[in-house]
Amino acid sequence: MVYLTVSFAQLTIKEAAMPTDAELEARRLWRAADAVCFDVDSTVIREEGVDELAKFLGKADEVAQLTKHAMSGALEFRAALSQRLGLLRPSRAALLEFTERQQLTVSPGISELVLLLQRRGVRVFLVSGGFHCLIAPVARLLAIPEQHVTANKLLFDFDGNYAGFDESQPTSASGGKPKAIQRLIDEHKLRCVAMVGDGATDLEAVPPAHVFIGYGGNVVRPAVEAAAPWFVRDFQTLIEALAD
Repeated sequence: MVYLTVSFAQLTIKEAAMPTDAELEARRLWRAADAVCFDVDSTVIREEGVDELAKFLGKADEVAQLTKHAMSGALEFRAALSQRLGLLRPSRAALLEFTERQQLTVSPGISELVLLLQRRGVRVFLVSGGFHCLIAPVARLLAIPEQHVTANKLLFDFDGNYAGFDESQPTSASGGKPKAIQRLIDEHKLRCVAMVGDGATDLEAVPPAHVFIGYGGNVVRPAVEAAAPWFVRDFQTLIEALAD
């Protein structure tokens, strides 16, 4: 199996009219994939889940800045996660109230794309540096089995107060998504895995993912757009590519 990864320098300038060889190969691997791993925040959903939780808890500005640094790759992910959670300190009760009162918005076309993939026999996974408790409702909405969700898990004390996060989860640290995807490959005997996402942590998933597809439907991160062999701004493009 060929792994498709491209350096930042190789794809700084993109031809608008004619696909590059790298994009053509990415399209081929997309059609050949027997599994697709989607990032969640700003990809499957339009928001950053932790930022929405921060708004709900009245700490939006402080947390948004840390999220921005983390997604740009300027701050080591586990450090950013620890700092954000240290500011929020969400209780079990607060998280339950948030999930009951505020529904995260799925991106246009994602429901149709997931359904199409599943009908083709492609396994769909969510691999996220976000929180499992916020992602589980999204997975249910998209009919993705909960065991196909890899995300960070919060810890609480006996009284339901915030007590940290599970550092054994691979996505709690930089470099975690490659480890998570390798675990999926080994567990499910996957042959060709596509990773779709908007951030620097998604880009580094190749290898072991065989192709990275950058997504800019909610936010465009220039470094990711420059490095992605194939960058799309809507899920309809991926739907149509499956029919090519």
